[in-house]
Amino acid sequence: MVLPHPLPLVPAPVSAVAREGRMPITATTRVCGSSPAAAQLIDAVERRTGIRIALTDEAPAEIVLRVDTGSSAPEGYTLEVGDRAILVGADEAGLFYGVQTLLQLLRQDDSGWALLGADVADSPRFARRGVMLDVARHFFGVDDVKKFIDSTSALKLNHLHLHLSDDQGWRVHIDSWPLLTERASATSANGDPGGFYTKDAYREIVAYAASRHMIVIPEIDLPGHTHAIGVAYPELVEVPVLNDNLIAESARLGQPLPVAGETYLGWGVGHSSVRIHEERTYDFVRDVVRELAEMTPGPYLHIGGDESLGTAQEDFDLFAERATAIVVEAGKIPVAWHEMGSAAHIAEGTVGQYWGKTSPEGTHAEEAAHFVERGGALIMSAADVTYLDMKYSPDFPLGLTWAGTIDVRSAYEWEPTAVLDVPDTAILGVEAPLWSETTRTLGEVEQLVFPRAAAQAEVAWSPQVGPERAWESFRARLGTLAPLWKAEGIDFHAAAEIPWSER
Repeated sequence: MVLPHPLPLVPAPVSAVAREGRMPITATTRVCGSSPAAAQLIDAVERRTGIRIALTDEAPAEIVLRVDTGSSAPEGYTLEVGDRAILVGADEAGLFYGVQTLLQLLRQDDSGWALLGADVADSPRFARRGVMLDVARHFFGVDDVKKFIDSTSALKLNHLHLHLSDDQGWRVHIDSWPLLTERASATSANGDPGGFYTKDAYREIVAYAASRHMIVIPEIDLPGHTHAIGVAYPELVEVPVLNDNLIAESARLGQPLPVAGETYLGWGVGHSSVRIHEERTYDFVRDVVRELAEMTPGPYLHIGGDESLGTAQEDFDLFAERATAIVVEAGKIPVAWHEMGSAAHIAEGTVGQYWGKTSPEGTHAEEAAHFVERGGALIMSAADVTYLDMKYSPDFPLGLTWAGTIDVRSAYEWEPTAVLDVPDTAILGVEAPLWSETTRTLGEVEQLVFPRAAAQAEVAWSPQVGPERAWESFRARLGTLAPLWKAEGIDFHAAAEIPWSER
Protein backbone atom coordinates (compact mmCIF):
# COMPACT_ATOMS: atom_id res chain seq x y z
CA MET A 1 0.00 0.00 0.00
CA VAL A 2 1.29 3.47 -0.92
CA LEU A 3 0.22 6.34 1.27
CA PRO A 4 -0.06 9.76 -0.42
CA HIS A 5 1.67 11.80 2.26
CA PRO A 6 5.10 13.43 2.05
CA LEU A 7 8.33 12.12 3.46
CA PRO A 8 10.59 14.17 5.76
CA LEU A 9 13.32 14.80 3.17
CA VAL A 10 15.46 17.89 2.51
CA PRO A 11 15.87 18.94 -0.23
CA ALA A 12 12.43 17.90 -1.43
CA PRO A 13 12.69 15.20 -4.13
CA VAL A 14 10.98 15.39 -7.49
CA SER A 15 8.63 12.65 -6.31
CA ALA A 16 8.38 10.98 -2.92
CA VAL A 17 5.58 9.07 -1.25
CA ALA A 18 5.55 6.96 1.87
CA ARG A 19 4.90 3.24 1.94
CA GLU A 20 3.26 1.50 4.84
CA GLY A 21 5.71 -0.08 7.24
CA ARG A 22 9.41 0.17 8.00
CA MET A 23 12.52 -1.81 7.05
CA PRO A 24 14.47 -2.76 10.20
CA ILE A 25 18.20 -1.97 10.44
CA THR A 26 20.08 -4.47 12.61
CA ALA A 27 23.54 -5.97 12.90
CA THR A 28 22.48 -8.61 10.35
CA THR A 29 21.52 -6.06 7.69
CA ARG A 30 23.66 -6.34 4.55
CA VAL A 31 24.52 -3.84 1.82
CA CYS A 32 25.32 -5.09 -1.66
CA GLY A 33 27.17 -2.80 -4.05
CA SER A 34 30.67 -2.04 -5.30
CA SER A 35 30.27 1.75 -5.20
CA PRO A 36 32.19 3.85 -2.63
CA ALA A 37 28.72 5.03 -1.60
CA ALA A 38 28.13 1.63 0.02
CA ALA A 39 31.05 2.06 2.42
CA GLN A 40 29.96 5.65 3.10
CA LEU A 41 26.48 4.39 3.96
CA ILE A 42 27.87 1.77 6.36
CA ASP A 43 30.01 4.34 8.17
CA ALA A 44 27.17 6.85 8.42
CA VAL A 45 24.69 4.29 9.76
CA GLU A 46 27.19 3.33 12.45
CA ARG A 47 27.71 6.98 13.47
CA ARG A 48 23.96 7.44 13.73
CA THR A 49 22.93 4.17 15.34
CA GLY A 50 25.99 2.38 16.67
CA ILE A 51 25.06 -0.52 14.37
CA ARG A 52 27.70 -1.76 11.92
CA ILE A 53 25.86 -3.21 8.95
CA ALA A 54 27.80 -5.51 6.64
CA LEU A 55 29.05 -5.13 3.08
CA THR A 56 28.49 -8.10 0.79
CA ASP A 57 28.94 -8.85 -2.90
CA GLU A 58 26.29 -11.53 -2.79
CA ALA A 59 22.65 -10.92 -3.65
CA PRO A 60 20.07 -10.80 -2.31
CA ALA A 61 20.88 -8.25 0.38
CA GLU A 62 18.59 -6.04 2.42
CA ILE A 63 20.06 -2.89 0.80
CA VAL A 64 21.15 -2.90 -2.84
CA LEU A 65 23.07 -0.08 -4.53
CA ARG A 66 23.70 -0.06 -8.28
CA VAL A 67 24.23 2.31 -11.19
CA ASP A 68 21.98 2.38 -14.25
CA THR A 69 22.84 5.25 -16.58
CA GLY A 70 19.38 5.20 -18.12
CA SER A 71 17.51 5.32 -14.85
CA SER A 72 17.46 9.07 -14.30
CA ALA A 73 18.97 12.41 -15.25
CA PRO A 74 22.63 13.05 -14.25
CA GLU A 75 23.08 13.02 -10.46
CA GLY A 76 19.61 11.52 -10.12
CA TYR A 77 18.43 8.31 -8.47
CA THR A 78 15.41 6.16 -7.71
CA LEU A 79 14.81 4.56 -4.34
CA GLU A 80 12.36 1.92 -3.18
CA VAL A 81 12.18 0.99 0.48
CA GLY A 82 9.86 -1.88 1.35
CA ASP A 83 10.97 -5.30 2.52
CA ARG A 84 14.30 -4.34 0.92
CA ALA A 85 15.87 -1.04 -0.08
CA ILE A 86 16.79 -0.74 -3.77
CA LEU A 87 18.79 2.37 -4.69
CA VAL A 88 19.61 2.98 -8.35
CA GLY A 89 21.76 5.93 -9.33
CA ALA A 90 22.10 7.39 -12.78
CA ASP A 91 25.80 7.69 -11.94
CA GLU A 92 28.04 7.53 -8.88
CA ALA A 93 26.91 10.99 -7.80
CA GLY A 94 23.30 9.82 -7.98
CA LEU A 95 24.13 6.88 -5.71
CA PHE A 96 25.84 9.21 -3.26
CA TYR A 97 22.81 11.54 -3.13
CA GLY A 98 20.47 8.57 -2.82
CA VAL A 99 22.48 7.44 0.21
CA GLN A 100 21.91 10.86 1.78
CA THR A 101 18.18 10.33 1.28
CA LEU A 102 18.40 6.88 2.87
CA LEU A 103 20.09 8.40 5.91
CA GLN A 104 17.26 10.91 6.27
CA LEU A 105 14.79 8.01 6.23
CA LEU A 106 16.62 6.28 9.08
CA ARG A 107 14.53 6.60 12.24
CA GLN A 108 14.39 5.13 15.73
CA ASP A 109 11.26 4.19 17.64
CA ASP A 110 10.45 1.82 20.50
CA SER A 111 11.10 -1.19 18.26
CA GLY A 112 14.55 -0.02 17.18
CA TRP A 113 16.16 1.48 14.10
CA ALA A 114 14.52 1.24 10.68
CA LEU A 115 14.15 2.90 7.30
CA LEU A 116 10.80 4.51 6.57
CA GLY A 117 9.03 2.86 3.65
CA ALA A 118 9.30 5.03 0.56
CA ASP A 119 9.21 5.40 -3.20
CA VAL A 120 11.44 8.23 -4.39
CA ALA A 121 12.41 9.48 -7.84
CA ASP A 122 14.79 12.39 -7.82
CA SER A 123 17.21 14.54 -9.82
CA PRO A 124 18.47 18.12 -9.44
CA ARG A 125 16.97 21.28 -10.88
CA PHE A 126 20.31 23.09 -11.17
CA ALA A 127 23.63 21.48 -12.02
CA ARG A 128 25.49 24.09 -9.93
CA ARG A 129 24.69 23.89 -6.22
CA GLY A 130 27.41 25.48 -4.17
CA VAL A 131 28.65 26.79 -0.88
CA MET A 132 31.64 29.02 -0.17
CA LEU A 133 34.01 28.93 2.79
CA ASP A 134 36.19 31.96 3.43
CA VAL A 135 39.48 30.65 4.83
CA ALA A 136 41.25 34.01 4.37
CA ARG A 137 39.62 36.21 7.05
CA HIS A 138 39.87 33.26 9.45
CA PHE A 139 41.78 30.12 8.58
CA PHE A 140 40.30 26.61 8.86
CA GLY A 141 42.53 23.56 8.68
CA VAL A 142 42.14 20.46 6.54
CA ASP A 143 40.09 18.49 9.06
CA ASP A 144 37.66 21.38 9.49
CA VAL A 145 37.25 21.73 5.74
CA LYS A 146 36.63 17.99 5.41
CA LYS A 147 33.87 18.16 8.02
CA PHE A 148 32.39 21.15 6.19
CA ILE A 149 32.44 19.10 2.96
CA ASP A 150 30.71 16.17 4.69
CA SER A 151 27.93 18.28 6.15
CA THR A 152 27.20 20.34 3.04
CA SER A 153 27.50 17.53 0.47
CA ALA A 154 24.94 15.61 2.55
CA LEU A 155 22.47 18.32 1.47
CA LYS A 156 23.29 17.48 -2.18
CA LEU A 157 25.47 20.58 -2.65
CA ASN A 158 28.16 19.82 -5.22
CA HIS A 159 30.58 22.77 -5.47
CA LEU A 160 32.92 24.10 -2.78
CA HIS A 161 34.26 27.60 -3.43
CA LEU A 162 37.37 28.21 -1.30
CA HIS A 163 38.16 31.90 -0.80
CA LEU A 164 41.93 31.50 -0.47
CA SER A 165 43.22 35.07 -0.34
CA ASP A 166 42.14 38.43 1.00
CA ASP A 167 43.55 41.49 2.75
CA GLN A 168 43.97 39.49 5.97
CA GLY A 169 45.97 36.55 4.65
CA TRP A 170 47.18 34.30 1.84
CA ARG A 171 46.23 30.65 2.42
CA VAL A 172 47.82 28.37 -0.20
CA HIS A 173 51.48 27.78 -0.98
CA ILE A 174 52.75 28.92 -4.37
CA ASP A 175 56.21 27.61 -5.26
CA SER A 176 57.12 30.48 -7.55
CA TRP A 177 56.13 33.13 -4.97
CA PRO A 178 57.07 31.52 -1.63
CA LEU A 179 56.92 34.70 0.47
CA LEU A 180 53.12 34.68 0.16
CA THR A 181 52.84 31.98 2.80
CA GLU A 182 56.10 32.83 4.57
CA ARG A 183 55.14 36.44 5.32
CA ALA A 184 51.39 36.82 4.71
CA SER A 185 49.69 33.79 6.29
CA ALA A 186 50.42 33.95 10.02
CA THR A 187 47.40 35.97 11.22
CA SER A 188 43.67 36.32 10.63
CA ALA A 189 41.15 39.10 11.24
CA ASN A 190 41.45 40.70 14.69
CA GLY A 191 44.96 39.28 15.05
CA ASP A 192 43.72 35.71 15.46
CA PRO A 193 46.01 32.84 14.40
CA GLY A 194 46.38 32.21 10.68
CA GLY A 195 47.71 29.35 8.62
CA PHE A 196 47.94 28.06 5.08
CA TYR A 197 47.59 24.90 3.00
CA THR A 198 50.67 23.23 1.65
CA LYS A 199 50.19 21.92 -1.86
CA ASP A 200 49.73 18.42 -0.48
CA ALA A 201 47.11 19.67 1.98
CA TYR A 202 45.24 21.49 -0.79
CA ARG A 203 45.30 18.34 -2.95
CA GLU A 204 43.99 16.37 0.03
CA ILE A 205 41.01 18.73 0.29
CA VAL A 206 40.34 18.49 -3.45
CA ALA A 207 40.47 14.68 -3.39
CA TYR A 208 38.24 14.46 -0.32
CA ALA A 209 35.69 16.78 -1.93
CA ALA A 210 35.73 14.63 -5.08
CA SER A 211 34.96 11.56 -2.97
CA ARG A 212 31.77 13.40 -1.92
CA HIS A 213 31.08 14.49 -5.54
CA MET A 214 32.04 18.09 -4.81
CA ILE A 215 34.09 20.21 -7.21
CA VAL A 216 36.52 22.63 -5.55
CA ILE A 217 36.68 26.14 -7.02
CA PRO A 218 39.74 28.01 -5.71
CA GLU A 219 39.53 31.80 -5.53
CA ILE A 220 42.40 34.25 -5.55
CA ASP A 221 40.73 37.63 -5.10
CA LEU A 222 42.08 40.28 -7.50
CA PRO A 223 42.76 43.14 -8.15
CA GLY A 224 41.36 44.33 -4.78
CA HIS A 225 41.37 42.46 -1.46
CA THR A 226 45.12 42.14 -2.03
CA HIS A 227 46.75 43.79 0.99
CA ALA A 228 48.29 40.45 2.04
CA ILE A 229 50.09 40.19 -1.29
CA GLY A 230 51.74 43.52 -0.50
CA VAL A 231 52.96 42.21 2.85
CA ALA A 232 54.90 39.55 0.96
CA TYR A 233 55.74 41.47 -2.22
CA PRO A 234 55.33 45.23 -1.67
CA GLU A 235 56.27 46.02 -5.27
CA LEU A 236 53.05 44.37 -6.52
CA VAL A 237 50.51 46.39 -4.52
CA GLU A 238 49.49 50.06 -4.40
CA VAL A 239 49.45 52.15 -1.22
CA PRO A 240 46.10 51.65 0.60
CA VAL A 241 43.29 54.02 -0.37
CA LEU A 242 41.55 55.08 2.86
CA ASN A 243 37.96 55.92 1.92
CA ASP A 244 35.55 57.60 4.35
CA ASN A 245 33.49 54.46 4.94
CA LEU A 246 36.59 52.45 5.79
CA ILE A 247 37.79 55.08 8.26
CA ALA A 248 34.38 55.35 9.94
CA GLU A 249 33.81 51.57 10.13
CA SER A 250 37.29 50.92 11.49
CA ALA A 251 36.70 53.52 14.21
CA ARG A 252 33.30 52.01 15.07
CA LEU A 253 34.79 48.53 15.42
CA GLY A 254 37.99 49.68 17.11
CA GLN A 255 40.06 48.15 14.33
CA PRO A 256 43.31 49.48 12.85
CA LEU A 257 43.52 51.05 9.42
CA PRO A 258 45.63 49.29 6.80
CA VAL A 259 49.28 50.30 6.51
CA ALA A 260 51.33 49.42 3.42
CA GLY A 261 53.59 46.43 4.02
CA GLU A 262 52.13 45.60 7.44
CA THR A 263 49.78 42.74 8.28
CA TYR A 264 46.16 43.96 8.26
CA LEU A 265 44.09 42.91 11.28
CA GLY A 266 40.81 44.68 10.49
CA TRP A 267 38.14 43.64 8.02
CA GLY A 268 37.35 46.85 6.15
CA VAL A 269 37.25 46.59 2.36
CA GLY A 270 38.03 48.55 -0.76
CA HIS A 271 41.45 49.93 0.13
CA SER A 272 43.83 47.60 -1.73
CA SER A 273 44.81 46.99 -5.35
CA VAL A 274 47.60 45.31 -7.24
CA ARG A 275 49.56 47.57 -9.59
CA ILE A 276 47.58 47.18 -12.74
CA HIS A 277 50.06 48.84 -15.13
CA GLU A 278 53.08 46.85 -13.95
CA GLU A 279 53.87 43.85 -16.16
CA ARG A 280 55.29 42.01 -13.15
CA THR A 281 51.75 41.95 -11.74
CA TYR A 282 50.67 39.77 -14.64
CA ASP A 283 53.71 37.53 -14.21
CA PHE A 284 52.45 37.02 -10.67
CA VAL A 285 48.86 36.32 -11.76
CA ARG A 286 50.07 33.92 -14.46
CA ASP A 287 52.24 31.96 -12.02
CA VAL A 288 49.56 31.72 -9.35
CA VAL A 289 46.89 30.68 -11.86
CA ARG A 290 49.19 28.09 -13.41
CA GLU A 291 50.08 26.47 -10.09
CA LEU A 292 46.48 26.44 -8.87
CA ALA A 293 45.29 25.02 -12.19
CA GLU A 294 47.88 22.24 -12.01
CA MET A 295 46.48 20.96 -8.71
CA THR A 296 42.78 21.67 -9.32
CA PRO A 297 41.13 19.06 -11.56
CA GLY A 298 37.80 20.89 -11.62
CA PRO A 299 37.02 23.17 -14.58
CA TYR A 300 36.83 26.49 -12.71
CA LEU A 301 39.20 29.05 -11.24
CA HIS A 302 37.79 32.13 -9.49
CA ILE A 303 39.69 35.37 -10.04
CA GLY A 304 37.70 37.57 -7.63
CA GLY A 305 36.89 41.09 -8.76
CA ASP A 306 34.73 42.51 -5.98
CA GLU A 307 34.98 45.76 -4.03
CA SER A 308 37.93 47.36 -5.82
CA LEU A 309 36.77 50.71 -4.55
CA GLY A 310 40.10 52.52 -4.89
CA THR A 311 40.75 51.41 -8.47
CA ALA A 312 39.91 53.58 -11.47
CA GLN A 313 37.22 51.97 -13.63
CA GLU A 314 39.33 51.82 -16.77
CA ASP A 315 42.18 50.21 -14.81
CA PHE A 316 39.81 47.69 -13.25
CA ASP A 317 38.38 46.76 -16.64
CA LEU A 318 41.86 46.36 -18.13
CA PHE A 319 42.81 44.02 -15.30
CA ALA A 320 39.58 42.01 -15.64
CA GLU A 321 40.23 41.44 -19.32
CA ARG A 322 43.86 40.38 -18.84
CA ALA A 323 43.27 38.23 -15.73
CA THR A 324 40.36 36.27 -17.19
CA ALA A 325 42.37 35.69 -20.36
CA ILE A 326 45.20 34.26 -18.25
CA VAL A 327 42.76 31.80 -16.66
CA VAL A 328 41.57 30.69 -20.11
CA GLU A 329 45.18 30.24 -21.23
CA ALA A 330 45.69 27.94 -18.22
CA GLY A 331 42.85 25.72 -19.45
CA LYS A 332 40.24 26.74 -16.88
CA ILE A 333 36.90 28.53 -17.03
CA PRO A 334 37.20 31.91 -15.27
CA VAL A 335 34.72 32.79 -12.54
CA ALA A 336 34.46 36.37 -11.27
CA TRP A 337 32.24 38.41 -8.99
CA HIS A 338 29.70 40.36 -10.99
CA GLU A 339 31.63 43.66 -10.95
CA MET A 340 34.02 42.25 -13.57
CA GLY A 341 31.10 42.32 -15.98
CA SER A 342 31.93 46.00 -16.44
CA ALA A 343 34.84 45.01 -18.71
CA ALA A 344 33.79 45.14 -22.36
CA HIS A 345 36.21 42.41 -23.42
CA ILE A 346 36.18 40.10 -20.44
CA ALA A 347 37.18 36.62 -21.65
CA GLU A 348 34.39 34.88 -23.52
CA GLY A 349 32.71 32.19 -21.45
CA THR A 350 33.60 33.74 -18.09
CA VAL A 351 31.08 32.81 -15.41
CA GLY A 352 29.78 35.68 -13.29
CA GLN A 353 28.84 35.35 -9.64
CA TYR A 354 26.08 37.78 -8.73
CA TRP A 355 26.26 38.94 -5.12
CA GLY A 356 23.96 41.95 -5.39
CA LYS A 357 20.55 41.96 -3.78
CA THR A 358 17.33 40.36 -4.99
CA SER A 359 16.33 43.87 -6.11
CA PRO A 360 19.49 44.87 -8.02
CA GLU A 361 21.11 48.17 -7.18
CA GLY A 362 23.22 50.54 -9.29
CA THR A 363 24.96 48.85 -12.22
CA HIS A 364 24.88 45.34 -10.71
CA ALA A 365 22.25 43.90 -13.07
CA GLU A 366 23.95 45.36 -16.15
CA GLU A 367 27.34 43.99 -15.09
CA ALA A 368 25.89 40.54 -14.46
CA ALA A 369 24.07 40.46 -17.79
CA HIS A 370 27.31 41.20 -19.65
CA PHE A 371 28.70 37.78 -18.70
CA VAL A 372 25.79 36.21 -20.57
CA GLU A 373 26.34 38.50 -23.55
CA ARG A 374 29.95 37.28 -23.67
CA GLY A 375 28.87 33.64 -23.84
CA GLY A 376 29.13 32.96 -20.13
CA ALA A 377 26.57 32.22 -17.45
CA LEU A 378 25.71 33.21 -13.90
CA ILE A 379 25.84 31.82 -10.38
CA MET A 380 23.27 33.42 -8.09
CA SER A 381 24.50 34.48 -4.65
CA ALA A 382 22.08 37.29 -3.86
CA ALA A 383 23.51 38.70 -0.63
CA ASP A 384 20.21 39.47 1.10
CA VAL A 385 19.05 35.84 0.92
CA THR A 386 22.10 33.56 0.42
CA TYR A 387 24.90 35.12 2.48
CA LEU A 388 25.37 32.70 5.36
CA ASP A 389 27.44 35.20 7.34
CA MET A 390 24.50 37.55 7.84
CA LYS A 391 22.85 37.42 11.26
CA TYR A 392 19.59 35.53 11.73
CA SER A 393 18.32 38.45 13.79
CA PRO A 394 19.84 41.73 14.96
CA ASP A 395 20.83 40.26 18.35
CA PHE A 396 22.40 37.03 17.04
CA PRO A 397 25.97 36.91 18.41
CA LEU A 398 27.67 35.91 15.14
CA GLY A 399 27.62 37.47 11.70
CA LEU A 400 27.16 40.86 10.11
CA THR A 401 24.13 42.88 8.96
CA TRP A 402 25.25 45.00 5.98
CA ALA A 403 23.03 42.96 3.60
CA GLY A 404 20.27 42.70 6.22
CA THR A 405 19.30 39.96 8.61
CA ILE A 406 18.38 36.60 7.06
CA ASP A 407 16.13 34.26 8.99
CA VAL A 408 15.50 30.74 7.70
CA ARG A 409 12.31 31.71 5.89
CA SER A 410 14.03 34.56 4.04
CA ALA A 411 16.78 32.17 2.98
CA TYR A 412 14.15 29.82 1.58
CA GLU A 413 11.61 32.08 -0.12
CA TRP A 414 13.41 33.41 -3.19
CA GLU A 415 13.72 32.37 -6.83
CA PRO A 416 17.13 32.45 -8.60
CA THR A 417 15.69 33.10 -12.06
CA ALA A 418 13.57 36.06 -10.93
CA VAL A 419 16.39 38.41 -9.88
CA LEU A 420 17.98 39.40 -13.20
CA ASP A 421 16.66 40.00 -16.71
CA VAL A 422 18.52 37.14 -18.35
CA PRO A 423 17.29 33.85 -19.84
CA ASP A 424 16.59 31.16 -17.26
CA THR A 425 19.09 28.96 -19.09
CA ALA A 426 21.84 31.47 -18.22
CA ILE A 427 21.50 30.63 -14.52
CA LEU A 428 23.88 27.78 -13.67
CA GLY A 429 22.59 27.60 -10.13
CA VAL A 430 23.05 28.89 -6.60
CA GLU A 431 25.96 29.41 -4.22
CA ALA A 432 25.68 30.32 -0.54
CA PRO A 433 28.83 32.11 0.72
CA LEU A 434 30.13 32.08 4.28
CA TRP A 435 32.48 34.99 4.96
CA SER A 436 34.47 34.47 8.13
CA GLU A 437 35.07 37.88 9.69
CA THR A 438 33.20 36.89 12.87
CA THR A 439 33.76 33.12 12.92
CA ARG A 440 36.87 31.83 14.70
CA THR A 441 35.94 28.14 14.92
CA LEU A 442 34.19 25.61 12.71
CA GLY A 443 31.44 25.37 15.31
CA GLU A 444 30.72 29.07 14.84
CA VAL A 445 30.73 28.56 11.06
CA GLU A 446 28.20 25.74 11.46
CA GLN A 447 25.87 27.91 13.54
CA LEU A 448 25.64 30.37 10.66
CA VAL A 449 25.54 27.75 7.89
CA PHE A 450 22.97 25.38 9.41
CA PRO A 451 20.05 25.37 8.94
CA ARG A 452 20.14 28.05 6.23
CA ALA A 453 22.31 25.95 3.90
CA ALA A 454 19.44 23.47 3.81
CA ALA A 455 17.18 26.23 2.53
CA GLN A 456 19.63 27.06 -0.26
CA ALA A 457 20.03 23.37 -1.07
CA GLU A 458 16.30 23.02 -1.61
CA VAL A 459 16.17 26.16 -3.76
CA ALA A 460 18.97 24.71 -5.91
CA TRP A 461 17.97 21.03 -6.05
CA SER A 462 14.19 20.77 -5.86
CA PRO A 463 11.65 21.58 -8.59
CA GLN A 464 10.68 25.23 -8.63
CA VAL A 465 7.01 24.34 -8.24
CA GLY A 466 5.64 21.39 -6.34
CA PRO A 467 3.39 20.43 -3.43
CA GLU A 468 6.32 20.44 -0.99
CA ARG A 469 8.03 23.61 -2.28
CA ALA A 470 6.43 25.85 0.32
CA TRP A 471 7.60 27.27 3.62
CA GLU A 472 5.25 25.31 5.89
CA SER A 473 6.29 22.02 4.31
CA PHE A 474 9.98 22.92 4.37
CA ARG A 475 10.05 23.99 8.02
CA ALA A 476 8.38 20.73 9.07
CA ARG A 477 10.78 18.60 7.00
CA LEU A 478 13.80 20.62 8.10
CA GLY A 479 12.99 20.00 11.75
CA THR A 480 13.37 16.26 11.24
CA LEU A 481 17.07 16.71 10.40
CA ALA A 482 17.98 17.60 13.99
CA PRO A 483 18.77 14.03 15.15
CA LEU A 484 20.90 13.38 12.06
CA TRP A 485 22.82 16.65 12.49
CA LYS A 486 23.37 15.94 16.18
CA ALA A 487 24.71 12.48 15.35
CA GLU A 488 27.13 14.02 12.87
CA GLY A 489 28.30 16.59 15.42
CA ILE A 490 27.01 19.61 13.49
CA ASP A 491 26.63 22.67 15.73
CA PHE A 492 23.49 23.99 14.05
CA HIS A 493 21.42 26.96 15.19
CA ALA A 494 18.09 25.69 16.53
CA ALA A 495 16.10 28.54 14.99
CA ALA A 496 12.85 29.18 16.85
CA GLU A 497 10.71 29.10 13.69
CA ILE A 498 11.54 25.42 13.08
CA PRO A 499 9.78 22.55 14.95
CA TRP A 500 12.90 20.49 15.74
CA SER A 501 12.48 16.75 16.27
CA GLU A 502 13.96 14.85 19.19
CA ARG A 503 14.45 11.59 17.25
